[in-house]
Amino acid sequence: MTALLEASHVEKSFGATAALRDVSVCVEPGELVGLVGPDGAGKTTLLRAMTGLVDVDAGQARVDGVPWTDAPGDARERLGYMPQQFGLYADLSVDENLHFFADLFGLGKKQFLERREQLLSLTRLEEAHDRPAGALSGGMYKKLAVACALLHRPKVLVLDEPTNGVDPVSRRELWELLYEFVREGMGVLLATPYMDEAARASRVALLASGSVIADGEPTRLVQDFEHVVLDVSVNDRRAVDTLLDEAPGVLATTPAGPRLRAVVQQNAAADVSAALEAAGAAVRRVPPDFEDLYLARVRSS
Repeated sequence: MTALLEASHVEKSFGATAALRDVSVCVEPGELVGLVGPDGAGKTTLLRAMTGLVDVDAGQARVDGVPWTDAPGDARERLGYMPQQFGLYADLSVDENLHFFADLFGLGKKQFLERREQLLSLTRLEEAHDRPAGALSGGMYKKLAVACALLHRPKVLVLDEPTNGVDPVSRRELWELLYEFVREGMGVLLATPYMDEAARASRVALLASGSVIADGEPTRLVQDFEHVVLDVSVNDRRAVDTLLDEAPGVLATTPAGPRLRAVVQQNAAADVSAALEAAGAAVRRVPPDFEDLYLARVRSS
């Protein structure tokens, strides 16, 4: 099966800064792939390379088997892209924005009217069709941006942090929309800073310092996690924080109210537990979650 979107051994530098280092990522039909990483990891640069917006120094990006370098027009027709700051016109209505992007894509009147009805229904924007884009809520604005990116029926949709700054209800609605696209066979590549969103993806790639440090199904990555997670109940947070900062084998710590979660290397877990208990903390082993995996991978990369 030909991947709908693929980066193969891609490298990109800006001056002396290596933004991408031998990165390979692909999106299959009917698959939602999450791209996760801290600020500066290279997520946006990778998305821009895969959508033909920046030239790569090495490797190749392909859309539905078509390399950007060989046929950029053909590749662009197969792709929908929603950057972090999507260029809607605030003084134009929902309808007018859709019409503007339809003209950019070269859609005929009949095609546009069919797609308009479908997309307004899908995004639940029918009642807001005559409202200026600048008067939409954050969630409605993002859904209009998705609709504009989908007007030309792309095979794959690329979104750069689409739920950033969106309220929880709109965030859930946007994810339901993405699942609907995937059920129809579209491929979706989504960059996100949210661990719970990454865990919802069909497959996830963790990016750090321009390299992919883990790639696979979220549940399988967590099941195969090789480190120990400790739940620590503390009375003196400062003393415990100092102990964990100095203890060998501690990869990451996360505060959770009056408690702490600590990710510890397997061979150091017994010693760290004993030291914490000696300091008056109550300690128990708990199953890892995706955030534990993410923090441990990023901080040990």
